Amino acid sequence: MPRGRYSLHDPHDHTPLGEEHFHCAPGPSGWRYVSQTVTPSGDHAGSVDLAVDELGRPIRLELNAASWQVRGAALDGVTWVRTDPTGTHATEGNVRAHAFTGTSPAFLVAITRLLRLTPGSPETRLRLVAFTDPVLAPLTVDQSWALLRSETHATDNGPLVVDEYQVSALDTGERHTVHIAGDVVLAAPGIELEALETPPSVFP
Repeated sequence: MPRGRYSLHDPHDHTPLGEEHFHCAPGPSGWRYVSQTVTPSGDHAGSVDLAVDELGRPIRLELNAASWQVRGAALDGVTWVRTDPTGTHATEGNVRAHAFTGTSPAFLVAITRLLRLTPGSPETRLRLVAFTDPVLAPLTVDQSWALLRSETHATDNGPLVVDEYQVSALDTGERHTVHIAGDVVLAAPGIELEALETPPSVFP
C-alpha cells in the first residue's frame, strides 16, 4: 500500500497550495485512494476518497473542501451531489462524461486506469467533470491523452516502470506531461511527489 506526500502548487505561478498526505492500494474490485490535504500553514484543507472499479470507472467519489462536499459515481455518464456548508442547497449534476478530475493526483492515476493506453497508440479523447477549488464547483472539460513512452528504471526494490503521458486541453490547446509509476504520480503540473514510504503498486 503506497503511502506518501505530494506538494501542490499553482501550475502557472508556482504559488504553494499545500500538501496532500495519501495512501492507496489496488484491491479485488479495483483501486482506492484516500488523502487529507493541508494548507501551506499546516491547517486542514480537505479530503479525497476515490474508488474505481477494475475498468477504471469511478464507483465512489467523496471530496471535501472549504466545508463543501461532493459525492459522485459513474451513473449514466457521471452523476454527483454537491452540498453547501449549511446543507440547505444541495444540487445534483449529471454529464455524459467518462470520469471525474480535480487537483488531486488521484484523478490522474484513475484516468490512466480507465484508458489503458499503450506506447505509440493514437491520442484518446475523453470528457471529464472537474471539481475546481476552492468550493468544488463542477466544470466539464475535454482532454486528449497519449502514452508517449514507458521506461524501466532499476531501484533498490526492483524494476520501476515509469509512464510518460501527454495531456492536451482541447479547448485551449495547452499541453503538458504527466509521469506515473504504478499508482503514484511522480510529477505533473502543480504536483510533486515529496515522500513515498513504500513502492508504487503494480497493476496486473
